[in-house]
Amino acid sequence: MAPSTELTHTSARPTAGRTRRAAVAAVAVLTTAGLLSACSYGSKSDDKASAKPAASGAKLSVDTVKIGYFANLTHGTALVGLKQGIIQQELGGTQIKAQVFNAGPSEIEALNAGSIDIGWIGPSPSINGYTQSDGKSLKIISGSASGGVKLVVNPDKITSLDDLKGKKLATPQLGNTQDVALLNYLAEKGYHVDAKTGDGDVKVLRTDNKVTPDAYKSGSIDGAWVPEPTASKLVSLGAKVLLNEKDVWPDKKFVITNIIVSQKFLTEHPDVVEAVLRGSVKTNAWIKANPAQAKDVANAQIKADAGNSLDAAILDPAWQDIDFIDDPLAGTLQAEADHAVTAGLLKKPNLDGIYDLTLLNKVLKENNQPAVSDAGLGTK
Repeated sequence: MAPSTELTHTSARPTAGRTRRAAVAAVAVLTTAGLLSACSYGSKSDDKASAKPAASGAKLSVDTVKIGYFANLTHGTALVGLKQGIIQQELGGTQIKAQVFNAGPSEIEALNAGSIDIGWIGPSPSINGYTQSDGKSLKIISGSASGGVKLVVNPDKITSLDDLKGKKLATPQLGNTQDVALLNYLAEKGYHVDAKTGDGDVKVLRTDNKVTPDAYKSGSIDGAWVPEPTASKLVSLGAKVLLNEKDVWPDKKFVITNIIVSQKFLTEHPDVVEAVLRGSVKTNAWIKANPAQAKDVANAQIKADAGNSLDAAILDPAWQDIDFIDDPLAGTLQAEADHAVTAGLLKKPNLDGIYDLTLLNKVLKENNQPAVSDAGLGTK
């Protein structure tokens, strides 16, 4: 979802590679919720208690805050923050009830139903949830991760980016972030592909991340545009990285995971939201200061949530390719939506007000960090 999880407001259109990336989030708006799965790898939907016991201290304005995330490396802030008890410490006596999701649409449905209050999620379902509710369901309140997406291929069949015609490439699901990114990239390279069927000069096959490695081993696909750790799993099977999506974005940054909150919960319990954001900012700082330990903590939480951990040969390169950041990279989200429109995958969405970074910037200021921008898409 996750699977994705992006650039700048595009009145001026970015270079080709950047443009194609953006369509990603946009398709999500266009397709049905069922088509917009997250980019999870081996995760399962379930309720989980907080990994650490509740910190002592007074409760905030609610007894419990319900948090959603994926058992996926691109959700490393949530994995580490929950496992280490960093987020719980900021909440004091307010308990965490955590729920693991496999797909963005189901997390959005849970948010709308009140089953969760705050969630780590990719850009496409965030856009989808916001636009389908006419801007009433959620707010993006922080960034969480950038990067972690690659085009990996069978080196015996594909040797360069100009050698894709007639090949079969997988993406996690029709309309998910990586699916649209690949469609955009192919279009800018001059290849013609029907976005819905995947037929054309290059065959795009929508394949669940858990199935993609077997599809690669059987030869039914020649490569895949996928998030980590699926990309590194394919590399462990002999595939080669042909393109890192970072390389088509300005400053090599694009949003893959952000944090959303129910607008109702934000209005009624800003103290709880602020506490979670303090925990997220502290977690990202801890990850940067302790990268090796953080990687192992995230893997331990994945095992607890999904039933299996990742081998070092997959975990190490995958973790290294993900940047854990507080900046939501709001401009890249707008660019992705714009690119999707350019690709003809949806009508132009109205993203005005999708961000509310007020509490995040308050927390950043308290930590002597610079404020981050909403790229003109903030609460008016």
